Amino acid sequence: MASNEPALDTPMPPHSLYGDVPGETESWEEWDPTEESVRPVRGRHRVAKQRGGLARSSTVLGVGVIAAVGAGGMATAQTKPPVSISLPDSVKNSLPDLGSLPGVGELVSHGADAPKTAAARADQKIAAAPLTMTGLSTAEAEQGATDAGEALRARILQQAEQQKAGAAAEAKAAAQKAAAEKAAAEAKAKQDAATAQAAADKKAAEEAAAKKAEEERLAKLAASYSLPVGSYTLTSTFGEAGSMWSSGHHTGLDFAAPTGTPLKAIHSGTILSAGWAGAYGYRTVIALDDGSELWYCHQSSLAVSVGQKVATGDVIGRVGATGNVTGPHLHLEVHTPSGTGIDPMAWLQSKGLNP
Repeated sequence: MASNEPALDTPMPPHSLYGDVPGETESWEEWDPTEESVRPVRGRHRVAKQRGGLARSSTVLGVGVIAAVGAGGMATAQTKPPVSISLPDSVKNSLPDLGSLPGVGELVSHGADAPKTAAARADQKIAAAPLTMTGLSTAEAEQGATDAGEALRARILQQAEQQKAGAAAEAKAAAQKAAAEKAAAEAKAKQDAATAQAAADKKAAEEAAAKKAEEERLAKLAASYSLPVGSYTLTSTFGEAGSMWSSGHHTGLDFAAPTGTPLKAIHSGTILSAGWAGAYGYRTVIALDDGSELWYCHQSSLAVSVGQKVATGDVIGRVGATGNVTGPHLHLEVHTPSGTGIDPMAWLQSKGLNP
């Protein structure tokens, strides 16, 4: 390692480590760096003044020594014959290129092989720049930056702006996603409501259509069915309990009317029986086409005979008070094809009639 001590009086070979050296007849001049001769260095590494006005900073002296060596020789503190400096390979390999040192690179001549590309020129500019440009990138040098601190500050501000822009973009994307999800949920809710409403409307329409069809059916049936008495009062209904009935409950529907009131065939059918039937008095039984039977009881007179075909509305007899009765009325019973007695009121309503 070079020092500031005087060089030894050792003969120098024809060629030194860094190139040709002057001959024996050539003289050497002392290089005494001063504040005026050394290029001002900005940044933290400044030359400190000593008492004699001589700069003794090891950094500046080291840089000066390397620059002098690169220029073709070595400066000495005294006028003595030049000596060669040989450095170990490990040291030589670790030394930086002179052209890459800020403040020193510009002292080294690149000759005709100087870099021509923009990147190379920027590297050369950084190499020739003062120490304050240390840390600048090639792109920053191409843009004219000369101060590493300002360049670092600019990079920090740029990164902050990029982070801020990224955060804003993420927030915007999140807001857009939330808005899209909300819109999709609202659209789905509207669609579900519309679907439910359509289903309700369809059901209501189906129910209305079914009701209308039933009304039409009953109206058609009503045209083919008729109430047995034109003017009457309902006095007893199916299933009423009482001691006056041998079974303990009423088995039919009673239409109270004056004696002699005409009794009409509820529906077309065939006379199955017509005559006296004990507690039922005079009774007429009409067998319908589906096998059901209609019993007309307590008649005062009969107007049909067994086997006769009757149509809806035909007179089959008259109201009376025969058999086990308390007054003139028609006791009507309805029996299924199996012979089971059912409620005449419900049966008549199923045929479109409302007693």
